[in-house]
Amino acid sequence: MLSRREVDAHEEEIRERVRALSGAGRRAYYELVGPRLKDPDTYAVLNYLFIAGLHHFYLGRWLRGIVNLAVFAGGAWLIASGEWQNGLALVAIITVVELYALFRAQLIVRAYNNRVADRVLAGLGTGEERR
Repeated sequence: MLSRREVDAHEEEIRERVRALSGAGRRAYYELVGPRLKDPDTYAVLNYLFIAGLHHFYLGRWLRGIVNLAVFAGGAWLIASGEWQNGLALVAIITVVELYALFRAQLIVRAYNNRVADRVLAGLGTGEERR
């Protein structure tokens, strides 16, 4: 389970590592990390639309996105084919499961962005470069 305190501490550690880079290193970091960062609001909107799974695709979690989308589509198919009780149950289950992601979207995406920043910094060889 994600902890806001751990995510905050990780962000601060990343800031320290970026500050330790040379000017050229910081420029390279921001050029590399910028396009890879995700927006928490976009993640939340994709989840809020209840087209289950789209928010997982947004963060590159393909397997989880496919499973969520399949469960949602299965529920919709059951509703359309006349088994509305079973279909509604499937859609309700996937909706309840995804409420966690909706209410914690900011934290989930911040943790994702921290992992992206770690990978970029590792590629730059952080800690070695000083001003």
